[in-house]
Amino acid sequence: MVVVTGQNKVSGDPDDAMSSSDAEDDFQEPATPTATQAGQALPLLPQQFPEVVPLNVGGMHFTTRLSTLRRYEDTMLAAMFSGRHYIPTDAEGRYFIDRDGTYFGDILNFLRSGDLPPRDRVRSVYKEAQYYSIGPLLDNLEDVQPLKGEKVRQAFLGLMPYYKDHLERIIEIAKLRAMQRKARFAKLKVCVFKEEMPITPYECPHFNSLRFERSESETKLFEHHCEVDVSFGPWEAVADVYDLLHCIVTDLSDRGITVDHQCIGVCDKHLINHYYCKRPIYEFKITWW
Repeated sequence: MVVVTGQNKVSGDPDDAMSSSDAEDDFQEPATPTATQAGQALPLLPQQFPEVVPLNVGGMHFTTRLSTLRRYEDTMLAAMFSGRHYIPTDAEGRYFIDRDGTYFGDILNFLRSGDLPPRDRVRSVYKEAQYYSIGPLLDNLEDVQPLKGEKVRQAFLGLMPYYKDHLERIIEIAKLRAMQRKARFAKLKVCVFKEEMPITPYECPHFNSLRFERSESETKLFEHHCEVDVSFGPWEAVADVYDLLHCIVTDLSDRGITVDHQCIGVCDKHLINHYYCKRPIYEFKITWW
């Protein structure tokens, strides 16, 4: 039999004695447990929150009830303050959320009483509602202006699958030309046409038959690319050329790009007989500074 006290070993019968190496292997002092081992042995208790919760959201201070933060269980806030996750506190003991707090008050007002933000803050609050995954607020905001109108506008733009690509092309061409010329602005030609076929007052009586009852060879006669930088169209909708122009200018402006445009004529490419292209050509002026 072998008796071990601390690191000293007392041997009994020599035949039963173990080598010093065997003894060290079998009777090493337990090492200091690692953080992982400690976590497995002593799981952290759920974080406890007071009924009235002080918050620090990106440096802005708020106070609300715990039940308000947990109003909708499928939201990020409800998960954060469920007790399952650790939330750090600042020097004053406020629970810290590392997010811009500019619109957090609007988030709380909805959770408290269902209030929606003023129209000029709807887009920004919508972005915050997406971050915090507040589905009911997202649904409500999508049903008011300007987001409701944006859904209608996007339905129209969905008719042109390359719309965003064309916007990028306008920006890239304008930037390249301005850099090459070392100029404040750049000009480019843009064609925006709703109808695939040419229409003029004297062509209207023949338009329908020409459009729907023509051979493959006749169809090819009408296929051509206008000599422009970017071309939008055709599409089938009530919205007309001026509506699409408004979309183009609005989306470029939202990206901080100053743009002016004017119609400079139509494409005069001869197609067949007395038919010419007639697609309107617009000059876009992009100012960079």
